[in-house]
Amino acid sequence: MSLALHVNVDHVATLRQARGTRYPDPVEAAIACERAGADGITVHLREDRRHVQERDVRVLKEVVRGTYNLEMAASDDGLAIALAVRPDHVTLVPERREERTTEGGLDAAGQRVALARVIDPLRAAGIRVSLFIAPDDAQIDAAVALGAEQIELHTGDYADAAGAHRREALAALRRGAARAKDAGLRVAAGHGLTVANVVDVAAIAAVEELNIGHAIIADAVIMGIADAVRSMRDAMDRGRATK
Repeated sequence: MSLALHVNVDHVATLRQARGTRYPDPVEAAIACERAGADGITVHLREDRRHVQERDVRVLKEVVRGTYNLEMAASDDGLAIALAVRPDHVTLVPERREERTTEGGLDAAGQRVALARVIDPLRAAGIRVSLFIAPDDAQIDAAVALGAEQIELHTGDYADAAGAHRREALAALRRGAARAKDAGLRVAAGHGLTVANVVDVAAIAAVEELNIGHAIIADAVIMGIADAVRSMRDAMDRGRATK
């Protein structure tokens, strides 16, 4: 089974929003990612709109060629936008306004009623529903009970750990992925994955998709900055040559 890569372009929007400009455009980044081999694009429309905006969500629906994954909180606002835009699938994630990034998995086991209010209409509209959860038996079983077609295992504990703790976290991911697959769920994984730590997660046979954003955008800043400097230098030289 091939392993799909979905690139999260949120932090292109973070850079744009820092200055309130129209650039860099996450839509342009999404097109470039797919041309480079990404199988799909992920964006997280946060309730505080700190990076991705509704305009981005709507335009991406028109331009993404692969799978389009919209991450959002299980809120009425998010549900209305998802039903209007109709991405290929929606990943429900926990969200706190004071957090820098998503800090853990969704408590599917403890929030079944609230989640069902969002999951049921999404499924009725033909949108695949994924739950971003820890590799915990109770959470996986809750995802099945709620009718989710997919889960995304939170890999943050693995990514942040070292030594024996990392091995334990990896073992938990393997067990969780296997349990979810046996239960009929499609399995994705993501959060904190980098070129340095992705190999062991990519080797988990039950995982079909990885969602990776921050590391790719961070690498792009360094790997692509030389070309950006050369482009600016060339433009300056052309301007000077006209004098």
